[in-house]
Amino acid sequence: MIRSRLPALALALTALGCTGAAQPAQLTPSPTASPATSPTPEASPTQSDGTLQILAYRGYAEYGGISPQANWTGTFEKATGCRLARIDTVQTPEEMSARLRTRAYDLVAAGPVVAAEMIGAGQVQAIDTDRVEGYDDIPERLRDLLTVGDTVYGVPFLWGYHEFLYDTRRTTGGDLADVFGSDRVMLRDSPLTLADAALAGGAGHPFELDAEQLEEAAGRLAAPEERTLWANQLDLVKGFATGSVDYAQATPHLRELLVKARLPVKAVSARKVTGWADSWLLGAGVTATDCAYRWLGRMIEPGTQRDAAAWNGLAPANTKACKGRARSVCEAYGATRSHRLDRVVFATRPPGDCLPPKGECTDYAAWSQRWRELIE
Repeated sequence: MIRSRLPALALALTALGCTGAAQPAQLTPSPTASPATSPTPEASPTQSDGTLQILAYRGYAEYGGISPQANWTGTFEKATGCRLARIDTVQTPEEMSARLRTRAYDLVAAGPVVAAEMIGAGQVQAIDTDRVEGYDDIPERLRDLLTVGDTVYGVPFLWGYHEFLYDTRRTTGGDLADVFGSDRVMLRDSPLTLADAALAGGAGHPFELDAEQLEEAAGRLAAPEERTLWANQLDLVKGFATGSVDYAQATPHLRELLVKARLPVKAVSARKVTGWADSWLLGAGVTATDCAYRWLGRMIEPGTQRDAAAWNGLAPANTKACKGRARSVCEAYGATRSHRLDRVVFATRPPGDCLPPKGECTDYAAWSQRWRELIE
């Protein structure tokens, strides 16, 4: 039976190889990329001379070097007169945090964990949204994720959420409790998976957990050796193709690819799901900001958003991009349906009165430590 699916499965694997990383998430090291339009990056260019140094996840600032279909920054220099002096790419939040400890960047495309770290460390500056063309086209729910009080610290770029898939040949699905009670489930290798475990236990705010709640969530993940983790999307596809898993944590885009590969998977019914948004942040040391704001505007214009969403398999922040090649991605996530967005519990840093010393919420460092203890 598996043999008959191999041609279609090969197509799905090929698609995954072309779409970058659907991460928080959302999360394999990648080489540093330099845009084709910038010959030799200078070691330490200054932003005041019209240059930009950028740090992003792989697939977020593409210039056509991998595929002609992935080129939404290649014409930026010619159109604006600004220069992309350096584009560094990473694959995980941990790699991004490590890179930020070695140098400063003008613009960073970060997920919720790194964004919270940068805001807390004073590494970013407030954004004047009046200078970001198209900012109002982004749903308020996404805009609020990096707004503290009246101060905006990030411009949403792409977002996604996780659902749990099940093999209809082996199980009837059930609910989240059934998923975490199974010893044949493949989970994403990320500390944020603890939030899904907390949600399965009935937590109202799965990203705001005290020490006891964090331990309860970890308890649901302390499982037999049969339970596996995935960091590479291909592992997840192979898990279902070979029948080695009954359940797996995935994104709606991955579900679509599995269905196209004629694998009998469906999503477990859930009232809430955990999600994340990756946003562009402006470095605190940037003084001449004209080119930076032109970049922010370029990153949320419909054309850029359409191409980036289709390439990465994540939903665009700007719903005007939900056409052409991005239509199927938008439909998978329900990007244009407000009720679908409402069911997503987005990863955010706990509010100030919840974190120590004022509150009882655990921080991401505690989540990372507990996760390492679980998987080692």
